[in-house]
Amino acid sequence: MASLNVGHLGEYLREQRRNAQLSLRQLAEAAGVSNPYLSQIERGLRKPSAEILQQLAKALRISAETLYVQAGILDERDRDSASIHTAILTDPTINERQKQVLLQIYESFRKENGVAAQDGEGDAGGT
Repeated sequence: MASLNVGHLGEYLREQRRNAQLSLRQLAEAAGVSNPYLSQIERGLRKPSAEILQQLAKALRISAETLYVQAGILDERDRDSASIHTAILTDPTINERQKQVLLQIYESFRKENGVAAQDGEGDAGGT
């Protein structure tokens, strides 16, 4: 996992906010955080939790994974996996138990293939 890069994240958030043509106050309200707290995040003085990043991403209409990568919470190479997790968790057509089972199966396949690749057996082939 990459190290937390608070300053870079703040710059990125400010840029995204400006691109969305939102004031600091408007974004803070849309994300459910205080104006001073958001200001501190943008200036690199505070490191937000993954939950706050998710709220900010939703308000900015960007993927939470993008902010996780910017914050160093998620490595770039883990981004696709996180997108899959998000897609499963937000699918309204399956229930919570089904979501958890599907995530467990997915992770078990990733672990199995990761160990195989490390052992020099390559990937599992396929589609």
